[in-house]
Amino acid sequence: MKIVVCIKQVPDTKGGVKFNPDGTLDRGAMLTIMNPDDKAGLEAALRLKDQYGAEVTVVTMGLPKAEEVLREAMAMGADKGILVTDRVLGGADTWATSTTIAGAIRNLDYDLIITGRQAIDGDTAQVGPQISEHLNIPVISYAQNIKIDGDSVVVERQYEDRYHVLKAKMPCLITALSELNEPRYMTPGGIFDAYQKEITVWGRADLKDVDDSNLGLAGSPTKIAKASDKVRKGAGEKVTLDPDESVSYIVDKLKVKHVI
Repeated sequence: MKIVVCIKQVPDTKGGVKFNPDGTLDRGAMLTIMNPDDKAGLEAALRLKDQYGAEVTVVTMGLPKAEEVLREAMAMGADKGILVTDRVLGGADTWATSTTIAGAIRNLDYDLIITGRQAIDGDTAQVGPQISEHLNIPVISYAQNIKIDGDSVVVERQYEDRYHVLKAKMPCLITALSELNEPRYMTPGGIFDAYQKEITVWGRADLKDVDDSNLGLAGSPTKIAKASDKVRKGAGEKVTLDPDESVSYIVDKLKVKHVI
């Protein structure tokens, strides 16, 4: 079995975010982490590797520094890492991103593609399903459990207060929730091995069956009207009451907001 896992290096929002003049994120100026949903998807792939002997290839699109997140994935147990990077790909929205990643994946053999449900720097949940559309394969989103049954994958798909059990023949794409599992830690040996492996770097010329009009900022139909790092909260309402009055005041506020 061959599994491709799409991962993304995202800003560590605890350290704040920065923007370019055109409203896109200034990724080169921020601390970064592996996107949590993607990390759960990677862990799911590694567990399938442990169980079935699968080969796991991780793919990311980003600046050259995104090699760091591929090294992390390989230190966790992934076999290969592919970095898709090129100036013409910068500023991509979900459409241009999914077009780019699908163009890269067309170079690979795969039975299963796993992506995170969404990235914490966008929260759109669009890229995974869009990749499946570009590749013309089925997609099962919001996975909270994954099993293999012959040439098919069986997935518990989260749905409000319950879950659906869906089965699809491979090749198939799955989007994973961060609640899917508890990702493993890197091991010292894994870190050493990860830095001995070569990262494959692809650019625009390596993408298959994609048109330049669908790439980068120019190929992104999403237009940003305004961007800011934080929405500042007001001071709020301040009152000075004795203990008995305070209790009544708080209870009334909870009732107004339908908390109780």
